[in-house]
Amino acid sequence: MASLWVGQRGTVRDYPGFSPSVDAEAIRKAIRGIGTDEKTLISILTERSNAQRQLIVKEYQAAYEKKLKDDLKSDLSGHFEYLMVALVTPPAVFDAKQLKKSMKGTGTDEDTLIEILTTRTSRQMKEISQAYYTVYKKSLGDDISSETSGDFRKALLTLADGRRDESLKVDEQLAKKDAQILYNAGEKKWGTDEDAFTEILCLRSFPQLKRIHCARNIPAFLAERLHRALKGAGTDEFTLNRIMVSRSEIDLLDIRAEFKKRCGYSLYSAIKSDTSGDYETALLKLCGGDD
Repeated sequence: MASLWVGQRGTVRDYPGFSPSVDAEAIRKAIRGIGTDEKTLISILTERSNAQRQLIVKEYQAAYEKKLKDDLKSDLSGHFEYLMVALVTPPAVFDAKQLKKSMKGTGTDEDTLIEILTTRTSRQMKEISQAYYTVYKKSLGDDISSETSGDFRKALLTLADGRRDESLKVDEQLAKKDAQILYNAGEKKWGTDEDAFTEILCLRSFPQLKRIHCARNIPAFLAERLHRALKGAGTDEFTLNRIMVSRSEIDLLDIRAEFKKRCGYSLYSAIKSDTSGDYETALLKLCGGDD
């Protein structure tokens, strides 16, 4: 089950000698004491894999008849609270909540929708859609339909449907043909063939897209998102938290490498100069090191 959400290039791994009851008790003490012991919270929650954190959540509920998430919410505040709660949320539920948030209120946060829908695998998308329905009693597809329109809507729905080809084999002939179609659809601009565009970008496998050269690799795309979140006036903490949490067990090492390549300085140093306090400490632990 968890293997869907774990890759080879993460910064966070299973903690050796893990004991959910020991961790749950330490967290309870950290929360219940006079003044919260943030250091303990950070060291436990950033050094356990999500699968292990879910076991802590279960243990905590069983032992104290309280939801860990609720106790964290009532005890912490600001972006540090948001980050800690994100860490104890199952990945599919976390993504579902991010998608909901990007479609809530006036105006849709299209960048976030695109970011999540284009970087998750088909199997992950299926789980996210299920989680979305469980949490909101509405289908993800219906919400996307009512919040977006035209070709953009079509593309997002295809992605949300989780029909992307998952094979790692590359079909050279198909790549050539797709490249030609995309060239015709985009470059020449005469009656852009949006359907072909949508189908190719949404259905082809990631290795296949790399062959067509129309999708930059995912770590580079996410590194660029982080760069934008950290640069200039004010930090986009929501994007920062989302990428750091959701990619910490998948490909954050590659994202770090791409970040350094793009920016000339490390992700670690960017987080250090842009955040502070417990929030900074927790993010740097997730980042896993300086490049």
